[in-house]
Amino acid sequence: MSDVLDFLVSGGPVMVPIGLSSVVAMAALMERVVALRGSRIVPQGFAVEVTELLNQGRYPDALTLCRKSESVVARVVEVAIVARGHTRAEIKERLEEIGRREAAELERYSQVLGTIASVAPLLGLLGTVWGMILTFEVIQEQGLGGVGNLAGGISQALITTMAGLSVGIPTLIAYKWVLSRADDLVLEMEEISLSVLDKLIDAEDAA
Repeated sequence: MSDVLDFLVSGGPVMVPIGLSSVVAMAALMERVVALRGSRIVPQGFAVEVTELLNQGRYPDALTLCRKSESVVARVVEVAIVARGHTRAEIKERLEEIGRREAAELERYSQVLGTIASVAPLLGLLGTVWGMILTFEVIQEQGLGGVGNLAGGISQALITTMAGLSVGIPTLIAYKWVLSRADDLVLEMEEISLSVLDKLIDAEDAA
C-alpha cells in the first residue's frame, strides 16, 4: 500500500486534481447506475397493467395506478390520462413537454462524466509538461551527468500521463454508457406514452 502511495506521490502536485477527478467520476457513475435502474424508470409490467385498465375504460383506476407508482413512466402516462378529452395534438404536446423534462433528469450528471473524461488526460499532459520542465532545469544546472535527477523528472512526467489516461478512458466509457442507457429508457417511455395516447384517442373517437 505504501509503495502505491509513494508511486502516486512521485507524480507531483498534478496527481491531486487527477485523484479528485477520479473520485467525482466514480460518485457520479454510481449515482447514475442507481438512478437509471429499469425498475425506477419503466417498471416491469406497468405498461401491461395500465394498458389493460385503459382497454376496459377504467380511467380513474389507471390514474390511481400512475399516482401510486413512483416511476418516471407513470408520471408521463399520468399527464396523458389527465389530458383525456383534448385533441391528439394537445395531449402529444403535453407528453413532449414532460418527456423533455424527464429526459433531462435521466441525463443528469452525465456532463460531469463528460467533462472529467476530457479534463483528466489534459491534467496528465500538464503533469508531463511539468516533469519535462524539471528535467530540462536539471540539465541546465548539472548538465547531462545527473542521470538520477533526469530519470526522476521523466518518471514524474510518465506517471501523470498514465494517471490522466487511467482516469479519462474509463470515465469516457462511463459517460457513453450513461447517455446510451438514458436514450434507451427515453425511447421505451416514448413507445409506452404513444401507445397510451393512441388508446385514449381511439376511445374518444368510439364514444
